[in-house]
Amino acid sequence: MTRRLAQVAKKVGVSEATVSRVLNGKPGVSDATRQAVLTALDVLGYERPTQLRGERARLVGLVLPELQNPIFPAFAEVIGGALAQQGLTPVLCTQTKGGVSEADYVDLLLQQQVSGVVFAGGLFAQADAPHDHYRRLADRRIPVVLINASIDRLDFPCIACDDTVAVEQAWRHLASLGHERIGFVLGPPDHVPSRRKRAAAQAAAAAAGRELPEEFLECSMFSLEGGQAAASRLIERGVTGIICASDPLALGAVRAARRRGLTVPGDVSVVGYDDSAFMNCTEPPLTTVRQPIEAMGRAAVELLCAQIQGGVVPPDELLFEPELVVRGSTAQPPR
Repeated sequence: MTRRLAQVAKKVGVSEATVSRVLNGKPGVSDATRQAVLTALDVLGYERPTQLRGERARLVGLVLPELQNPIFPAFAEVIGGALAQQGLTPVLCTQTKGGVSEADYVDLLLQQQVSGVVFAGGLFAQADAPHDHYRRLADRRIPVVLINASIDRLDFPCIACDDTVAVEQAWRHLASLGHERIGFVLGPPDHVPSRRKRAAAQAAAAAAGRELPEEFLECSMFSLEGGQAAASRLIERGVTGIICASDPLALGAVRAARRRGLTVPGDVSVVGYDDSAFMNCTEPPLTTVRQPIEAMGRAAVELLCAQIQGGVVPPDELLFEPELVVRGSTAQPPR
């Protein structure tokens, strides 16, 4: 008990006597200090006293599908900072292959009595994935915000970049350079944002009076290796421009071209999606469609806090406008 008091007091910056008053439900402690002590208990892994367990912790789960793609650490940085400004402590939950699943993380977060959960990418965007753990959150009335397009059956507020506008920007850019054989590397077939990008690609081609053959549309896992394999197939079919659903996929496309003795952008132009860290430092620097990470992350926290404070937030999707960033990986097609 003494060790616990000392650790909590040190983390919060108050006396052990103050911590003791909070744990014993005694008066004379401000609400801010009381909340800080309870949050410290949660963070340090101590159980709350029985009489305080009914109160939800000032913790917010931040669930990410991975950290290898730089876009997810970027979201974590923005969201974590915005949560801290609201007096909330983010709990980072990152999935790994063969490790803790998204559903397992939800169970752990429920045990910690979190105030809410933000999912920045995840199974909610995959139509064929299990979704029961989201229903558990809804049944417990835990505030939730999703970042990225979700399946229709989940009634949570959602923040997303406009996939249709992103594809239109990339398509117009390559078409303006003279490309007529434009291919796409998308995510898995059941991935909702990739489905939207596919529909937008077909619409953009139709609006330009062109046909987009099915063999110019490739699905892949979101990885550099997946992008390389998919882009290699597109290059075999004669495309001169490749639009990818993520920056790692685009880097895989660049590698695929080089493995075939081709140059980027001399022989093949490549466009990414996200504008994640260091894409201006690749060789060549990557032309990509930028997601407004700062605005999206802060909007997600605002929606979450509104729910935590008891407000009614409609389960709508807020679409944010992307921005094409032209760099060195795109040029006119070879003559």
